[in-house]
Amino acid sequence: MDLPWLRLCLGIVFMPLVTGLGYLNCFEKFNSDKSFICTKRLNVTIEEVVSDLPSDVRNLNISYNTIKALPRASFANLPSLRLLDFSENNLEIIYPGAFHNLNILHHLNLSYNKISNLSLGIFEGLENLTQLYLHENSIAVLHPEVFSPLISLKLLNLSVNYLSEFSKVVESIQPLRKLNDLMLCSNHITSLTHTHRLPGNLTTLFLCKNHLRDLECHQDLFENVSILELSFNNITTSSLQKLNLTKADYLSVAFNPNFDILEFLTNSSIKPQNIDYSGLNLNNLTKLKQVCQHLNGMKIVNLKLLHNGISYLPQNTLESCSPSYTLDLSWNRLKGVNCLTFLGSSNNSSLTNVIVEHNLLKKLTNCSLKFKFWHLSSISFRYNRIWSVDPYAFAFSPNLEYLQLNINSILFLERNAFHGLKRLKTLRLDNNLITDIYDNSFVNLKKLIILNLRNNRLSVIFENAFHDLNNLAILDVGGNKITQVKLGAFNGLRKLEKLYLDRNQIKTITGEMFSGVETTLQVLDLMANQLRFFSSTENFQPFSKLLKVYDLKLQAQQPFGLTTIPRGFFTGLTSLQALYLSENRLTDLSPDIFHGLNQLTYLSLGEDCNGIQNLPAGIFDNLVNLTVLNLQNMCLQTLDKDVFSNLTSLKRLQLTKNALKTLDPNLLDKMANLQYLDLWKCPLACTCDNEELQNWVKKTPVQVMQVYNITCPNDPNSYFHNFDVRVCDVITKLILFCCTSSLVLLLMIIPILYRKSYWLIRYNCFLFVSWMHERWNSDKDLYKYDAFVSYNTQDEDWVFQNMLPVLESSSATARLRLCLHHRDFQLGRDIIDNIVDSIHNSRKTLCVVSRSYLQSEWCSLEMQLASYKLFDEMRDVLVLVFLENIPDRELSTYHRMRKVMLKKTYIKWPEDPEAQKLFWAKVTTALKGTSTEQVEESLSTSEQSYLIES
Repeated sequence: MDLPWLRLCLGIVFMPLVTGLGYLNCFEKFNSDKSFICTKRLNVTIEEVVSDLPSDVRNLNISYNTIKALPRASFANLPSLRLLDFSENNLEIIYPGAFHNLNILHHLNLSYNKISNLSLGIFEGLENLTQLYLHENSIAVLHPEVFSPLISLKLLNLSVNYLSEFSKVVESIQPLRKLNDLMLCSNHITSLTHTHRLPGNLTTLFLCKNHLRDLECHQDLFENVSILELSFNNITTSSLQKLNLTKADYLSVAFNPNFDILEFLTNSSIKPQNIDYSGLNLNNLTKLKQVCQHLNGMKIVNLKLLHNGISYLPQNTLESCSPSYTLDLSWNRLKGVNCLTFLGSSNNSSLTNVIVEHNLLKKLTNCSLKFKFWHLSSISFRYNRIWSVDPYAFAFSPNLEYLQLNINSILFLERNAFHGLKRLKTLRLDNNLITDIYDNSFVNLKKLIILNLRNNRLSVIFENAFHDLNNLAILDVGGNKITQVKLGAFNGLRKLEKLYLDRNQIKTITGEMFSGVETTLQVLDLMANQLRFFSSTENFQPFSKLLKVYDLKLQAQQPFGLTTIPRGFFTGLTSLQALYLSENRLTDLSPDIFHGLNQLTYLSLGEDCNGIQNLPAGIFDNLVNLTVLNLQNMCLQTLDKDVFSNLTSLKRLQLTKNALKTLDPNLLDKMANLQYLDLWKCPLACTCDNEELQNWVKKTPVQVMQVYNITCPNDPNSYFHNFDVRVCDVITKLILFCCTSSLVLLLMIIPILYRKSYWLIRYNCFLFVSWMHERWNSDKDLYKYDAFVSYNTQDEDWVFQNMLPVLESSSATARLRLCLHHRDFQLGRDIIDNIVDSIHNSRKTLCVVSRSYLQSEWCSLEMQLASYKLFDEMRDVLVLVFLENIPDRELSTYHRMRKVMLKKTYIKWPEDPEAQKLFWAKVTTALKGTSTEQVEESLSTSEQSYLIES
């Protein structure tokens, strides 16, 4: 299996696993019979285009791309394909078997590509193909058997290529027994030499615009051909006279400069009436008459005299030609038709159709006294310079039914210009310069059904302007400059069904404007006028009597749009099925604006970006039959949850080019019959807000237009259909948020706590452990020491020589139990644990403060832990003794000491021996927690006297 086939299979197998009904490079035409369009995809391969298409595709258009090659089995996954358009693709190479498995394909268009070689096997499997278009390529080489698989082919178009050998072309089409039409125009064929005969069923052969001169072919080459096109060559008369053209029903040899038609007619097997006489330079009256002599008495179906440079046709010039049905004099230089007198008065009873287009006609004169063409039913004088139509200008054709005078320069219509045309059904006067119509402009046109006055210069429609047109069904006055429609303007139009007033300058409409057509009117076009309303509260009902109107166009009012719609504006339109309101800059739509339009199936509000930006809830509640809703480019930012609640019949919803960032799929689920959704160019956010929408897109049976090409707003290289939604689960999001937030907060707090409260943490841990072991109790009997002495080693002499003898050598009742780290700490135990344990086994902590104490880290730690106990127990457990007089400015750098001193009094060590007695009494009092009197009672006589003296 080759690589392209493998990629195609993988695409077929795996693509449906990840998508709903959206397609990567195509979309299905709305309301079509399995027809898909894959145009303008630019740099794609055929595998990318067709890999995700369903197998039941019937019609496929892949034109206007840049697919340069078709590998084998390019369409193997589309066995139901019947029509394939692969034009305009810059296609260069078709590999053998490229159309494998397209067994029922009947139409293949490969035109406008760059194919240069048709090799063997490229059409393998196309046994049911009936039409093949290969024109506008660069084909120069045909394999002799390239078309052999196409056993059902009926039409082959090879025009505009580089084929030069007619013999090889004939050889290649030999197997095509059913071929009817072969087109070889605009190639490089110089002669018709051949070794094989044309297929027996070939009846139409186009060889125009080649380089043919002497045909050099067998005389019976065209024996079965009925339509032969040889124009724009250099064919000689003699070379064509030799050929058997007995079965030819049509022959064109126009613009062959060396071809003499008169000489050809003298010795040719073709019937003269089957020749197209266009482009044969028959501008000489003598030549024309001689041609007519050859045609005299023959039944001519269609006499074509186009492109002959004829400028004047005197009376009876073509009398001998006796055209039976159609005479075409287009693309000449005629300045007048003179009531068709050049046809003569005899043998013209069968003429039904006269075409004189693209000439220089200026005026249609009065023909009341001329002979009549009783069977003439159609006249076309389009693309001329007619500026005036005289009365009775068409009196020569009393039974005329179809008259085309459009695309001329008619300024005004004379009274009775169309007099006598009692059977006229269609009158086209569009694209002229008519400024006014009056009550007598169309008198007696009793059977007229269609009147087209589009793109003239009408400014006012006066009363009774059409009063005599009792059977008129279609009136088109669009594209004029109409500012007023007078009351009674449509009087007499008792059967009018379609009225086109679009692209005028009408500023106001009233119910009376449509007087006379209320009961029959079905289509009303008011597009691109100047209607505008300023209040939505005003009650205005111009259509209240138009009960049969099913199509109403009000879009693109100029220059500002409708802006707002009055209350009751659509009252009476009970049969309305299609309503067009786009391009109107609507700023306000009331929720009940469409109430009463129960039959509406199509509604367009699109292209309104400078107007309303949100739709009110309930605005579509009554539109239960709506099937198509166009809301594109309205700058919608949000959609109310109930805005589509009652659209149960909706099949197509267009939200293209809106400002929607999120869309709740529950809104779409309410539309049970939705088949087609267009969200192209909406900035849908690729965030968790659209997680449900993405899942809906993947699973829905609704076709989402361009679903694979909707990009994320902030990243054009990311796509909405596959943005990552794995973190979008609500519970997961909550857990991740909580965990992440807690972790971040913890990581922020831990360094701060470590820096500021390390010892407090350790202190509280020790408290907890002590509590667990019931070691912590405020009862004094459980304390091991009366005080823990915190001091620096440099003050050790003072502690042992001055403090211990006084506090530990006192009487039994006054003696204190002191804890000293040099003496009482447990050996081998962590020093921190020793400090904490000693502090909490002591009733109080005595800090011997000096400058060296303040500078010691261990002393600072002991002080810190003691202060924790102070603040924790909320009682006096800390005693400060200052050995030196330290100013406040020095203490300010020791913030913890400073903090304790602000809340606690402290005792200073005096130098005076007499004052030292009071000092020790105060220390003892502080450590014992007793009054001075209690201390005196416990002291000896000598101690008491010392205390009294101090």
